[in-house]
Amino acid sequence: MTDRLTDILISSFPQMLLAAIKMSIPLTVISFLLGMALALLLAIVQVADIKILKQISQIYIWIFRGTPLLVQLYIIFHGLPQLGIVLGAFPSAVIAFGMNVAAYNAEAIRAAILAVPTGQTEASYLIGLNYPQLMLRVVLPQAFPISFPSLFNNLISLLKDTSLASCITIPELLAKTQKIAGRTFDYLPMFCEAAVIYLMICTLLTWLQGFLEKKMAWETKKVRTGRHMRLKAGT
Repeated sequence: MTDRLTDILISSFPQMLLAAIKMSIPLTVISFLLGMALALLLAIVQVADIKILKQISQIYIWIFRGTPLLVQLYIIFHGLPQLGIVLGAFPSAVIAFGMNVAAYNAEAIRAAILAVPTGQTEASYLIGLNYPQLMLRVVLPQAFPISFPSLFNNLISLLKDTSLASCITIPELLAKTQKIAGRTFDYLPMFCEAAVIYLMICTLLTWLQGFLEKKMAWETKKVRTGRHMRLKAGT
């Protein structure tokens, strides 16, 4: 019995890992990029304080943060065809995951933008920058390092959430695990092995997050030191 289970675990590991590499990770990356683009728009709209657009943005965030991701996935994949909008499983998952993570990323970006000192905004207007230039040259470069930990945490959470894609027949890691477990009837070992693979990937991402945070902190320190030296030389 032990030898049989060992053989199954060894033979299934590459299959499950391949499913994660070929489907779970690409689904995470594409969805997150879509979510980042939408989140940036939602955050800027709120900070700009354009009344109607701000209300629309807030309603969007309220809906997607207040309803389960699985329900959103089912609405897009199973519900939209009743309105004549038929999407494949992968595009449906990308849209659902991307729109969901956008709501969380938007709040992280908005908070980071508001953390940038208002004095810099006023000074930027005084030297003739318009609002888009202010955002691109002054505010967003400073807001990104502030929001980075929250954004990366959302990325890691999204990777785990992609397991829900198995509910709409996408052959990602959990779907592959269910298929193997259904054939061998070794449900506990298979799902534990899947958990180990998720843990491995998330651990690597956590390490990458820490590395990037340290690098950004070092770059920020160098920039601040350079500014201080230039100011000192000017005096």
